Amino acid sequence: MFEWYEYVLLVVVGFTVGFINTVAGGGSLLSLPVLIFLGLPPNIANGTNRVAIVIQTALATLGFKSKGVSTAPFNMYLGISALFGAIIGAYIAVDIKGETFNKILAFIMIAVVLIIIFKPKMKIASLSERLTGKYLWLGVIAFFFFGIYGGFINAGLGFIIILFLHYVNRMTLVRSNATKVAVVFMYTLAALAVFIYNDKVNWMVGLILALGNGTGAWVASRVSVDRGDGFIKTFLVIMVSLMAAKLLFPNLIALF
Repeated sequence: MFEWYEYVLLVVVGFTVGFINTVAGGGSLLSLPVLIFLGLPPNIANGTNRVAIVIQTALATLGFKSKGVSTAPFNMYLGISALFGAIIGAYIAVDIKGETFNKILAFIMIAVVLIIIFKPKMKIASLSERLTGKYLWLGVIAFFFFGIYGGFINAGLGFIIILFLHYVNRMTLVRSNATKVAVVFMYTLAALAVFIYNDKVNWMVGLILALGNGTGAWVASRVSVDRGDGFIKTFLVIMVSLMAAKLLFPNLIALF
């Protein structure tokens, strides 16, 4: 059992994660390590985090839709493809050793920090979207592999999805985010089912985290979404760097 203040921490972290995930991505780089640091085994932390992501993306999708932003049926095609990939990825995650999972997560964090810092600026000017023909099929194929990664760990995938949708399908940042949350909702349902089947979900922790995630996602989807907030970017880079260092060198940093 957690202490009461640890549940409060989960809600606060969840709100931050839900907001960051909806505006851009990478929020699981905060929630996953926090769950691990609070004592959950890595594979259970991974499964528990999916409860919050499902709630978060469902509310974010509804929030975008309430503002008139929807990319159906394009997002459905991508979501179905990613769903099948996520089942494969989740089965890999269920059986992976905790130490190996921590190492993979740490290197992913480092890679995402570099993406955050060096990613090209994304112009939100009016774009001519490419959602049919070869670009649709390219998306379907790419999102199957995105789904494998999403089912495995999901952390940092939002950035990759946004970049792909912007540069390949020429979607604005707002529409990229609306597509992203709908797709993530679909494939995370499949991944969560795998984790539930293998008894890798702590429901109490997951639902408390989901309370924060869902609230943060709803708020983020209801405000004007632009290229992100400089403070959040700086905060994320610092926190992800610290967490990556902690996972790679657990005896070096006693911060947590």
